Amino acid sequence: MYDFEFVKPSSIAEAAKALAADGAQALSGGQTLLPTMKQRLAAPGTLVSLTGIAEMQGVCLSDGGLHIGGATPHAVVAAQAKPHYPALAALAGGIGDPAVRNRGTIGGSIANNDPAACYPSAVLASGATVVTNKRKIAADDYFQGMFTTALEEGEFVIEVRFPIPQKAAYVKFNQPASRFALTGVFVAKFADGVRVAVTGASNDGVFRWAEAEAALSADFRAEAIAGLVVDGSDMISDLHGSGAYRANLVKVLTGRAVSAA
Repeated sequence: MYDFEFVKPSSIAEAAKALAADGAQALSGGQTLLPTMKQRLAAPGTLVSLTGIAEMQGVCLSDGGLHIGGATPHAVVAAQAKPHYPALAALAGGIGDPAVRNRGTIGGSIANNDPAACYPSAVLASGATVVTNKRKIAADDYFQGMFTTALEEGEFVIEVRFPIPQKAAYVKFNQPASRFALTGVFVAKFADGVRVAVTGASNDGVFRWAEAEAALSADFRAEAIAGLVVDGSDMISDLHGSGAYRANLVKVLTGRAVSAA
């Protein structure tokens, strides 16, 4: 590791001011950033920790939805979201291992937007709103491709607001070593329709499977997607699985998620 400054503000305003400086980088759970720094793939001059900001911590019901602070660890989401949004709690409880779940945060996960991360599928399938220090961003506008989001320089995730669906489930096929999703599908049924979000499969990162949403909105059963075909041409292809394999997983896991929901 190399020398850098470390700042731990106690308020959102202090964090925003610190991040306005040249070379400053927000640090939430650090599960991706710190290993990246160790490998010299990133070299911020100042790390601005968000974990000391009380208003960015915790889970609560508000305005008919579930509000989760951006600096809330996965383990806390798994425990505190369970009575209100069991599918989201189960997703959080299946991320990585205990060490990762107690350090990694929801805000850090969706800010990084790893193409195989679990949380982006929950945010997108739920139609959640990402609240930053500058604005509110709808999930459909937030995720913009692999490791790419709508966040601008100096902008960070304060809170994620989840509408609570009538039914929901998340099913993933684990990459055994990392426990990232080789492919993962989150299905959420609302009064006005069904949303299906897929992670771990596409070269463009998390995405919604529109054809499945239409079929399941008309008939919320696994059998409703039996005749659908997933295009594997733009799916990730690597040593863990081909694009065609991941495309097949999308359909299989969607059916399992519907049955689980």
